[in-house]
Amino acid sequence: MTGTALFSPGAMVAPVIGWLNTNAHGLFNAISVAVEASLGLVEAALLVIPAPFMAALIMALVLWRQGRRMALLAAICMAVAGGAGLWVATMQTVALVTTSVVIAVATAFPLGILAARRPRLEAILRPVLDLMQTVPPWVYLIPAVMIFSLGKVPAMLATVIYGIPPMLRITTLAFKGVPRELVELGAASGATPLQTLTKIEIPSARKTLLLGLNQCILLSLAMVVLAGLVGAGGLGAEVTRGLTRMEMGLGLRSGLAIVAVAIFLDRISRKALE
Repeated sequence: MTGTALFSPGAMVAPVIGWLNTNAHGLFNAISVAVEASLGLVEAALLVIPAPFMAALIMALVLWRQGRRMALLAAICMAVAGGAGLWVATMQTVALVTTSVVIAVATAFPLGILAARRPRLEAILRPVLDLMQTVPPWVYLIPAVMIFSLGKVPAMLATVIYGIPPMLRITTLAFKGVPRELVELGAASGATPLQTLTKIEIPSARKTLLLGLNQCILLSLAMVVLAGLVGAGGLGAEVTRGLTRMEMGLGLRSGLAIVAVAIFLDRISRKALE
């Protein structure tokens, strides 16, 4: 015997989604155009250069900024992606992660600063962030697909939402951990609030902020892979294709490419902490 749910969040949300689709179509269409345009520019920048030259350029940049060991790691990771025949899909995934992380950080960073300075705002945000981090990641895709249909737009928006909580939490923690003596010294020296922020607080919180960026990148990558289920393209789509067609070779190759991207992004961002 089956029972009827007394409380159904889906039944409450569905009319709201339907109303938004009917009355805010123009807004959602504008958001879709802006997201697709920005994502298209990043993808074009990564794919306009042939793979061997792009790989050499990335290695040169890593060698310049982070040394020979990291350049060797970058070469290995790119060789895995290129050797698997998934260079284009890998660049599409990197573009989606990069764009999502930029938007997530641009949203979470100022909110984190405000939450660190206003305890009431932090108290309001805390349960919201708890909820956002405990909800299974694929749940974010459902309302995004209902509003924007299948494709890269819902995938990126869901990825942004999934990446905001860790960056916001760690930003708040970072600024709360800045010694008050330094802030007071800056104020006593005649520094403006902006100068105090950029010359005292951000440098003091740098390592913690970079740790938050690292977590935001990795969680965004995990979500982008899952977003392959809704037509996001990239490596996530290759994993989904391998699963639906029961092609073990494709699934293994795309899985190794995802691991290579994750290792590369993780080590590069962690190296900045040193």
